Amino acid sequence: MKPFSYARANDRADATSQAADDATFIAGGTNLLDLMKLEVMAPDRLVDINRLDLDAISETEDGGLRIGALVSNSDCAAHVRVRQVYPVLSRAILAGASGQLRNKATTGGNLCQRTRCYYFYDTAMPCNKREPGSGCQALQGFNRIHAILGASDACIATYPGDMAVAMTALDAAVEIESAAGEVRLVPVRDFHRLPGDHPEKDNILEAGDLITAVILPPPVKGRQIYRKVRDRASYAFALCSMAAVVEMDGDRIASAGLAFGGLAHKPWRDEAVEALLVGEKPNAALFGRAADQLLAEARGYGSNDFKIALTRRVLIAVLTEATQEGAAA
Repeated sequence: MKPFSYARANDRADATSQAADDATFIAGGTNLLDLMKLEVMAPDRLVDINRLDLDAISETEDGGLRIGALVSNSDCAAHVRVRQVYPVLSRAILAGASGQLRNKATTGGNLCQRTRCYYFYDTAMPCNKREPGSGCQALQGFNRIHAILGASDACIATYPGDMAVAMTALDAAVEIESAAGEVRLVPVRDFHRLPGDHPEKDNILEAGDLITAVILPPPVKGRQIYRKVRDRASYAFALCSMAAVVEMDGDRIASAGLAFGGLAHKPWRDEAVEALLVGEKPNAALFGRAADQLLAEARGYGSNDFKIALTRRVLIAVLTEATQEGAAA
Protein backbone atom coordinates (compact mmCIF):
# COMPACT_ATOMS: atom_id res chain seq x y z
CA MET A 1 0.00 0.00 0.00
CA LYS A 2 1.22 3.46 -0.85
CA PRO A 3 2.14 5.51 2.28
CA PHE A 4 -0.34 8.24 3.17
CA SER A 5 -0.85 10.86 5.86
CA TYR A 6 -3.85 10.87 8.19
CA ALA A 7 -5.62 13.67 10.05
CA ARG A 8 -8.87 14.16 11.94
CA ALA A 9 -11.12 17.04 10.96
CA ASN A 10 -12.18 19.24 13.87
CA ASP A 11 -15.20 20.76 12.13
CA ARG A 12 -16.79 21.06 8.69
CA ALA A 13 -14.68 24.04 7.66
CA ASP A 14 -11.52 22.15 8.57
CA ALA A 15 -12.70 19.10 6.63
CA THR A 16 -13.65 20.95 3.46
CA SER A 17 -10.49 23.07 3.43
CA GLN A 18 -8.30 19.97 3.70
CA ALA A 19 -10.28 18.19 0.98
CA ALA A 20 -9.94 21.22 -1.28
CA ASP A 21 -6.18 20.76 -0.86
CA ASP A 22 -6.31 17.28 -2.44
CA ALA A 23 -7.18 15.15 0.58
CA THR A 24 -9.70 12.28 0.62
CA PHE A 25 -12.44 11.92 3.23
CA ILE A 26 -12.75 8.69 5.21
CA ALA A 27 -15.70 7.75 7.40
CA GLY A 28 -16.63 4.06 7.60
CA GLY A 29 -14.04 3.15 4.97
CA THR A 30 -15.92 0.04 3.85
CA ASN A 31 -15.17 0.68 0.17
CA LEU A 32 -12.20 3.07 0.27
CA LEU A 33 -9.95 0.80 2.34
CA ASP A 34 -10.50 -2.12 -0.04
CA LEU A 35 -9.59 0.08 -2.98
CA MET A 36 -6.46 1.32 -1.21
CA LYS A 37 -5.32 -2.21 -0.38
CA LEU A 38 -5.62 -3.13 -4.05
CA GLU A 39 -3.93 0.14 -5.10
CA VAL A 40 -6.94 1.04 -7.22
CA MET A 41 -7.04 4.28 -5.23
CA ALA A 42 -3.90 5.73 -3.69
CA PRO A 43 -4.69 9.00 -1.88
CA ASP A 44 -1.81 10.98 -0.41
CA ARG A 45 -3.86 12.16 2.57
CA LEU A 46 -6.91 10.91 4.41
CA VAL A 47 -9.11 13.20 6.48
CA ASP A 48 -11.21 11.39 9.09
CA ILE A 49 -14.61 13.08 9.45
CA ASN A 50 -16.08 10.80 12.10
CA ARG A 51 -15.93 13.50 14.79
CA LEU A 52 -18.17 15.89 12.87
CA ASP A 53 -21.76 16.45 14.05
CA LEU A 54 -23.35 14.60 11.13
CA ASP A 55 -24.63 11.45 12.82
CA ALA A 56 -28.23 12.36 13.65
CA ILE A 57 -31.63 11.77 12.05
CA SER A 58 -34.14 14.57 12.61
CA GLU A 59 -37.47 15.73 11.25
CA THR A 60 -37.56 18.73 8.93
CA GLU A 61 -40.02 21.59 9.28
CA ASP A 62 -42.19 20.26 6.45
CA GLY A 63 -42.43 16.76 7.95
CA GLY A 64 -39.61 15.11 6.04
CA LEU A 65 -36.38 13.67 7.43
CA ARG A 66 -32.81 14.91 7.55
CA ILE A 67 -30.38 11.97 7.65
CA GLY A 68 -26.87 13.03 8.62
CA ALA A 69 -24.04 11.92 6.36
CA LEU A 70 -22.42 9.93 9.19
CA VAL A 71 -25.56 8.00 10.16
CA SER A 72 -24.71 4.33 9.75
CA ASN A 73 -26.70 2.23 7.32
CA SER A 74 -27.83 0.04 10.23
CA ASP A 75 -29.14 3.01 12.22
CA CYS A 76 -30.90 4.46 9.19
CA ALA A 77 -32.64 1.19 8.30
CA ALA A 78 -33.71 0.64 11.92
CA HIS A 79 -34.95 4.18 12.60
CA VAL A 80 -38.61 4.07 13.54
CA ARG A 81 -39.60 6.95 11.27
CA VAL A 82 -37.80 5.43 8.30
CA ARG A 83 -39.45 2.05 8.84
CA GLN A 84 -42.90 3.58 9.28
CA VAL A 85 -43.13 6.07 6.41
CA TYR A 86 -40.14 5.35 4.15
CA PRO A 87 -40.11 1.53 4.22
CA VAL A 88 -38.66 1.30 0.70
CA LEU A 89 -35.48 2.93 2.03
CA SER A 90 -35.19 0.57 4.98
CA ARG A 91 -35.74 -2.45 2.74
CA ALA A 92 -33.19 -1.27 0.21
CA ILE A 93 -30.51 -0.79 2.87
CA LEU A 94 -31.21 -4.20 4.41
CA ALA A 95 -30.92 -5.78 0.95
CA GLY A 96 -27.35 -4.53 0.76
CA ALA A 97 -24.24 -5.69 2.57
CA SER A 98 -23.83 -7.80 5.70
CA GLY A 99 -24.81 -6.49 9.12
CA GLN A 100 -21.18 -5.88 10.02
CA LEU A 101 -20.67 -3.68 6.96
CA ARG A 102 -23.95 -1.83 7.53
CA ASN A 103 -22.78 -1.03 11.06
CA LYS A 104 -19.77 0.84 9.64
CA ALA A 105 -21.04 2.12 6.29
CA THR A 106 -22.35 5.69 6.36
CA THR A 107 -25.05 7.51 4.44
CA GLY A 108 -22.59 9.81 2.68
CA GLY A 109 -20.09 7.07 1.98
CA ASN A 110 -22.75 4.77 0.58
CA LEU A 111 -23.68 7.41 -1.99
CA CYS A 112 -20.02 7.70 -3.02
CA GLN A 113 -19.19 4.00 -3.29
CA ARG A 114 -17.50 3.01 -6.51
CA THR A 115 -18.34 0.41 -9.12
CA ARG A 116 -17.61 -3.27 -8.57
CA CYS A 117 -16.56 -3.80 -12.20
CA TYR A 118 -14.01 -6.63 -12.22
CA TYR A 119 -11.68 -4.70 -14.52
CA PHE A 120 -11.79 -1.57 -12.35
CA TYR A 121 -10.52 -3.67 -9.45
CA ASP A 122 -7.83 -5.44 -11.50
CA THR A 123 -4.92 -3.02 -11.95
CA ALA A 124 -3.41 -5.28 -14.61
CA MET A 125 -6.37 -4.56 -16.90
CA PRO A 126 -7.17 -1.37 -18.85
CA CYS A 127 -9.96 0.69 -17.30
CA ASN A 128 -10.98 4.21 -18.25
CA LYS A 129 -12.56 4.75 -14.84
CA ARG A 130 -9.32 3.92 -13.03
CA GLU A 131 -6.91 5.26 -15.67
CA PRO A 132 -8.57 7.58 -18.21
CA GLY A 133 -7.63 6.82 -21.80
CA SER A 134 -6.48 3.24 -21.17
CA GLY A 135 -9.62 1.60 -22.60
CA CYS A 136 -12.58 -0.43 -21.34
CA GLN A 137 -11.85 -4.14 -21.09
CA ALA A 138 -15.46 -4.88 -20.11
CA LEU A 139 -16.78 -3.95 -23.55
CA GLN A 140 -15.39 -7.14 -25.06
CA GLY A 141 -14.79 -9.04 -21.82
CA PHE A 142 -16.98 -10.62 -19.15
CA ASN A 143 -19.72 -8.09 -18.48
CA ARG A 144 -22.51 -10.00 -16.73
CA ILE A 145 -23.06 -7.29 -14.08
CA HIS A 146 -22.61 -4.34 -16.43
CA ALA A 147 -24.86 -1.58 -17.75
CA ILE A 148 -27.60 -1.85 -20.35
CA LEU A 149 -28.71 1.81 -20.06
CA GLY A 150 -26.81 5.08 -20.22
CA ALA A 151 -23.44 3.51 -21.01
CA SER A 152 -20.82 4.79 -23.44
CA ASP A 153 -17.93 3.40 -25.46
CA ALA A 154 -15.67 4.60 -22.64
CA CYS A 155 -17.37 2.68 -19.81
CA ILE A 156 -20.21 0.22 -19.20
CA ALA A 157 -19.78 -0.08 -15.42
CA THR A 158 -22.76 0.16 -13.06
CA TYR A 159 -23.33 1.98 -9.80
CA PRO A 160 -23.59 -0.84 -7.23
CA GLY A 161 -25.63 0.63 -4.36
CA ASP A 162 -29.16 -0.06 -3.12
CA MET A 163 -29.78 2.88 -0.80
CA ALA A 164 -29.51 5.52 -3.53
CA VAL A 165 -32.03 3.66 -5.70
CA ALA A 166 -34.69 3.99 -3.00
CA MET A 167 -33.72 7.61 -2.33
CA THR A 168 -34.10 8.36 -6.05
CA ALA A 169 -37.63 6.93 -6.08
CA LEU A 170 -38.44 9.01 -2.97
CA ASP A 171 -37.21 12.28 -4.56
CA ALA A 172 -34.57 12.75 -1.88
CA ALA A 173 -31.85 15.40 -2.10
CA VAL A 174 -28.18 15.45 -1.10
CA GLU A 175 -27.03 18.37 1.07
CA ILE A 176 -23.48 19.41 0.15
CA GLU A 177 -21.20 21.99 1.79
CA SER A 178 -18.35 23.46 -0.24
CA ALA A 179 -14.93 24.64 0.93
CA ALA A 180 -16.30 28.20 0.73
CA GLY A 181 -19.03 27.29 3.24
CA GLU A 182 -21.82 27.38 0.67
CA VAL A 183 -24.56 24.77 1.06
CA ARG A 184 -26.52 23.40 -1.88
CA LEU A 185 -29.14 20.70 -2.40
CA VAL A 186 -28.80 18.29 -5.31
CA PRO A 187 -31.52 15.70 -6.08
CA VAL A 188 -30.17 12.20 -5.60
CA ARG A 189 -31.27 11.44 -9.17
CA ASP A 190 -28.75 14.10 -10.34
CA PHE A 191 -25.93 13.30 -7.91
CA HIS A 192 -24.32 10.49 -9.93
CA ARG A 193 -23.08 10.98 -13.49
CA LEU A 194 -23.40 8.94 -16.64
CA PRO A 195 -19.97 7.94 -17.97
CA GLY A 196 -19.86 9.81 -21.29
CA ASP A 197 -16.21 10.50 -22.13
CA HIS A 198 -15.22 10.90 -18.46
CA PRO A 199 -16.15 7.73 -16.56
CA GLU A 200 -13.52 8.54 -13.91
CA LYS A 201 -16.03 11.08 -12.53
CA ASP A 202 -18.61 9.12 -10.53
CA ASN A 203 -20.65 12.06 -9.27
CA ILE A 204 -20.97 15.84 -9.24
CA LEU A 205 -18.78 16.47 -6.17
CA GLU A 206 -15.96 18.97 -6.61
CA ALA A 207 -12.75 19.32 -4.61
CA GLY A 208 -13.60 20.39 -1.07
CA ASP A 209 -17.26 19.30 -1.24
CA LEU A 210 -18.57 17.49 1.83
CA ILE A 211 -21.86 15.61 1.92
CA THR A 212 -23.55 16.71 5.14
CA ALA A 213 -26.97 15.04 4.88
CA VAL A 214 -29.67 13.50 2.74
CA ILE A 215 -33.06 15.21 2.91
CA LEU A 216 -36.19 13.11 2.47
CA PRO A 217 -39.36 14.99 1.44
CA PRO A 218 -42.59 14.67 3.45
CA PRO A 219 -44.00 11.13 3.33
CA VAL A 220 -46.01 10.20 0.27
CA LYS A 221 -49.09 8.02 0.15
CA GLY A 222 -49.17 4.70 -1.58
CA ARG A 223 -47.33 1.42 -1.55
CA GLN A 224 -43.56 1.20 -1.35
CA ILE A 225 -41.67 -1.83 -2.71
CA TYR A 226 -38.02 -2.70 -3.13
CA ARG A 227 -37.14 -5.76 -5.17
CA LYS A 228 -33.58 -6.92 -5.80
CA VAL A 229 -32.58 -9.70 -8.18
CA ARG A 230 -29.07 -11.08 -7.59
CA ASP A 231 -27.01 -14.19 -8.13
CA ARG A 232 -27.34 -15.32 -4.52
CA ALA A 233 -29.81 -14.62 -1.75
CA SER A 234 -27.63 -12.28 0.30
CA TYR A 235 -24.58 -10.02 0.17
CA ALA A 236 -24.53 -9.76 -3.61
CA PHE A 237 -24.86 -6.72 -5.85
CA ALA A 238 -27.99 -6.33 -7.94
CA LEU A 239 -28.30 -7.63 -11.46
CA CYS A 240 -31.48 -5.56 -11.44
CA SER A 241 -33.22 -3.82 -8.56
CA MET A 242 -36.32 -1.65 -8.48
CA ALA A 243 -37.72 0.82 -5.96
CA ALA A 244 -41.35 1.76 -6.46
CA VAL A 245 -43.56 4.28 -4.67
CA VAL A 246 -47.02 3.95 -6.23
CA GLU A 247 -50.26 5.63 -5.12
CA MET A 248 -53.66 4.52 -6.35
CA ASP A 249 -56.76 6.70 -6.73
CA GLY A 250 -59.58 4.20 -6.87
CA ASP A 251 -58.81 1.89 -9.75
CA ARG A 252 -56.29 4.21 -11.41
CA ILE A 253 -52.65 5.04 -10.76
CA ALA A 254 -52.41 8.48 -9.15
CA SER A 255 -48.62 8.75 -8.97
CA ALA A 256 -45.55 6.60 -9.49
CA GLY A 257 -41.93 7.06 -8.44
CA LEU A 258 -39.79 4.32 -9.99
CA ALA A 259 -36.01 3.86 -9.83
CA PHE A 260 -33.76 1.02 -10.95
CA GLY A 261 -30.38 -0.26 -9.82
CA GLY A 262 -27.84 -2.50 -11.51
CA LEU A 263 -28.67 -1.13 -14.96
CA ALA A 264 -26.56 2.00 -15.37
CA HIS A 265 -23.74 4.18 -14.10
CA LYS A 266 -26.27 5.74 -11.72
CA PRO A 267 -29.66 4.87 -10.22
CA TRP A 268 -31.93 5.00 -13.25
CA ARG A 269 -35.20 6.94 -13.31
CA ASP A 270 -37.26 7.54 -16.45
CA GLU A 271 -39.98 10.14 -15.98
CA ALA A 272 -41.58 9.16 -19.29
CA VAL A 273 -42.35 5.72 -17.83
CA GLU A 274 -44.00 7.29 -14.80
CA ALA A 275 -46.01 9.71 -16.94
CA LEU A 276 -47.25 6.81 -19.06
CA LEU A 277 -48.65 5.10 -15.95
CA VAL A 278 -50.34 8.03 -14.20
CA GLY A 279 -54.10 8.21 -14.67
CA GLU A 280 -54.31 4.73 -16.17
CA LYS A 281 -55.94 1.55 -14.94
CA PRO A 282 -53.27 -1.03 -14.15
CA ASN A 283 -53.16 -3.99 -16.54
CA ALA A 284 -50.63 -6.22 -18.27
CA ALA A 285 -50.72 -4.25 -21.52
CA LEU A 286 -50.01 -0.96 -19.72
CA PHE A 287 -47.09 -2.48 -17.83
CA GLY A 288 -45.76 -3.93 -21.09
CA ARG A 289 -45.79 -0.46 -22.66
CA ALA A 290 -43.99 0.91 -19.59
CA ALA A 291 -41.31 -1.74 -20.02
CA ASP A 292 -41.02 -0.88 -23.73
CA GLN A 293 -40.47 2.77 -22.82
CA LEU A 294 -37.90 1.97 -20.14
CA LEU A 295 -35.91 -0.36 -22.36
CA ALA A 296 -36.27 1.47 -25.67
CA GLU A 297 -32.54 2.30 -25.77
CA ALA A 298 -31.26 -0.67 -23.74
CA ARG A 299 -28.22 -2.43 -25.12
CA GLY A 300 -26.55 -5.64 -24.00
CA TYR A 301 -22.86 -6.40 -24.44
CA GLY A 302 -22.93 -10.18 -24.58
CA SER A 303 -22.80 -11.64 -21.09
CA ASN A 304 -25.40 -9.16 -19.82
CA ASP A 305 -27.94 -9.47 -22.66
CA PHE A 306 -30.25 -11.31 -20.26
CA LYS A 307 -30.68 -8.14 -18.21
CA ILE A 308 -33.06 -6.66 -20.78
CA ALA A 309 -35.61 -9.45 -20.38
CA LEU A 310 -34.95 -9.62 -16.63
CA THR A 311 -35.65 -5.91 -16.17
CA ARG A 312 -38.92 -6.22 -18.07
CA ARG A 313 -40.06 -9.03 -15.78
CA VAL A 314 -39.03 -7.13 -12.64
CA LEU A 315 -40.88 -3.99 -13.73
CA ILE A 316 -44.08 -5.87 -14.54
CA ALA A 317 -43.95 -7.92 -11.33
CA VAL A 318 -43.36 -4.90 -9.08
CA LEU A 319 -46.05 -2.79 -10.72
CA THR A 320 -48.51 -5.68 -10.48
CA GLU A 321 -47.80 -6.03 -6.77
CA ALA A 322 -47.91 -2.27 -6.13
CA THR A 323 -51.30 -1.80 -7.83
CA GLN A 324 -53.12 -4.92 -6.78
CA GLU A 325 -56.45 -4.54 -5.00
CA GLY A 326 -56.03 -4.12 -1.27
CA ALA A 327 -52.41 -2.95 -1.53
CA ALA A 328 -51.25 -1.42 1.71
CA ALA A 329 -50.99 2.38 1.87
